[in-house]
Formats: sequence, structure tokens, C-alpha cells
Amino acid sequence: MRPTWDSYFMEITKLVASRSSCLRRSVGAVLVKDKRILATGYNGAPAGMKHCEEVGCLREKLHVPSGQRHELCRGLHAEQNAIIQAARQGTEIVGSTLYCTTAPCSLCAKMLINAGVVRIVYEGSYPDERALEFFKEAGVKVELFAPQSEEDK
Repeated sequence: MRPTWDSYFMEITKLVASRSSCLRRSVGAVLVKDKRILATGYNGAPAGMKHCEEVGCLREKLHVPSGQRHELCRGLHAEQNAIIQAARQGTEIVGSTLYCTTAPCSLCAKMLINAGVVRIVYEGSYPDERALEFFKEAGVKVELFAPQSEEDK
């Protein structure tokens, strides 16, 4: 059975997430426009820095709950890395869709809004209700992924 475009790109986000070096959560993100992949990102330390796998996780050591105290983390979120990769390549992402294995946090939501992303498709939840409020206010369409094939339509 042939997957829908949403199913196809969500499967790719899972492969991208497999590159994550985060000890707490593996997240993958794919920016798409006109059925073409513009950029990908996964969560982990910036280029040239040691990964959490090597130095440990400060948020874990301090027992910081998920979704809090992002400034303590040495890693970038998958959505941030996708935006940065597009910028480094000179790829415009205005009008694009972000596919992500996990719903964006409020910080990523603000970046995605300013970058011109118009649609978010995510699979897993994230404990940050403000992100959804930001997307709603900015008119960004947000969808919880529901897998189906073209035959199901």
C-alpha cells in the first residue's frame, strides 16, 4: 500500500531521529515544501561539541522535568537544527510544512512562526501548551499525525 505524503515524510522523521545524541528523547524534524525535502534536523549538541552520550545530561542529573529549563541543555532541538540547516544552505522555508516526531516546544514554535512555516505535523506530544497557543494565534495549522495510506482516502 502506497503511503500518503504525510505518512511518507513522517517515516523520514523517524529515520532522522535515529541520529539524535540526546539521552532523554530522540526527535527528528523534516521541513518540506511542494513535496520536496528542504532540510532535516535532529536533537543533539552543536557541531564540534561533545555529545550528551559522552559528557552526560545536566538536566537528568538535576532531575529537571521534560519541557523545563531548556537553557541547561547543551543540545539543540530538532526543529532548531532543521531551521539552521536550511539557513546554512540558503534554502528558503517560508510556506513550508514541518514534520516532527514530537510536538514543538514554545521556543521552537516562536522560531518556526518567524521562519514562515505554515503547517506543523507531529506524532508525539510534548508538555508545553504555550506552543499550541502561539501557533493558533499566528495562524499556523497544527495537526496530530494520523497514519493512513492513499487507499484509505
